Amino acid sequence: MIHPQAVVDPRAEIGADVDIGPFTVIGPEVVIGAGTWIGPHAVIQGPTRIGRNNKVFQFASLGEVPQDLKFGGERTVLEIGDRNVFREYCTVHRGTAGGGGVTRIGNDNLFMAYVHIAHDCRIADHTVFANCASLAGHVEIGNHAVLGGFTGIHQFCRVGDHCMTGAATVAVQDIPPYVLAAGNGAQPYGINVTGLRRRGFSTEAIHMLKRAYKILYKSGLRLEEAITKIEELVPEHPELDVLARFLKVEGRGIIR
Repeated sequence: MIHPQAVVDPRAEIGADVDIGPFTVIGPEVVIGAGTWIGPHAVIQGPTRIGRNNKVFQFASLGEVPQDLKFGGERTVLEIGDRNVFREYCTVHRGTAGGGGVTRIGNDNLFMAYVHIAHDCRIADHTVFANCASLAGHVEIGNHAVLGGFTGIHQFCRVGDHCMTGAATVAVQDIPPYVLAAGNGAQPYGINVTGLRRRGFSTEAIHMLKRAYKILYKSGLRLEEAITKIEELVPEHPELDVLARFLKVEGRGIIR
C-alpha cells in the first residue's frame, strides 16, 4: 500500500492497510494508525502520532516545527485521533515547550483546504473548519464547532462547543458555547439554532439556551451576575452547565 516513489523513514511506524501515495514524505518518529489514507505529495514529520482511518490529501503538511520564534528545537509532538480529514494544503504544527509540548486533535474532524492549526492548539471532536480558517497558537476549539471560511482565531482564545462563525470572522476573545459569531472583531448574533437542531437538541433545550443568551448578552448584568443566573437554571437544564463552566474560566474575556 506504500507507493514506490514515496519516501518513508525506516523509523516510522506504519499500521495495517495504510495507503501512502507517490512523492509523499514520512519522517522519523511518525506513527500512522491502521486504515489511514495519505495522498501524493504530503509531508508528515515527527514526532507525530496519527490514529486510525484518517485521510490526508495532497500537499498537506503535518507535524512540522512550529512558527514560533521562541521554539528552540525542543522535542514536542503532534497527536491526531481517528477519522479526521485533512484536505489540500492544510498545515498542522507541533507544540512548544511553553504550551505543554503538544498540539492535539481529536476525532471526526474535517479540515478543508488551506486550514492552518498552529502550535499547542487543542481541537476536540466533530468540528468543521471551512477553507482557510486559521488558528494562532494555544487556541482551544470545542466539540461540534464550525468555523466559516477565512475565520481567524487569536492566540490563547477558546471557541466553545456547538459554536459557529461566519465567513471572515476574526475573534480576539473567547466565543461561548452555542453562540453564532461573525465580524471583525467577532460579535455575537444569537444561538446556533440550526446546528443544535441537527444534533438532536430538543425544542425546550434550545429555548433555554436562548434564555441563557439573553441573560448573558441582553440583561445588562455584569458577567459574574449573569453566570450566577445561568447556574441557577442548570439543575433542571443540564445543557446550560457547559455554558456556565466555560464562562467561569478566566482568559481573554468573551466577545460582547
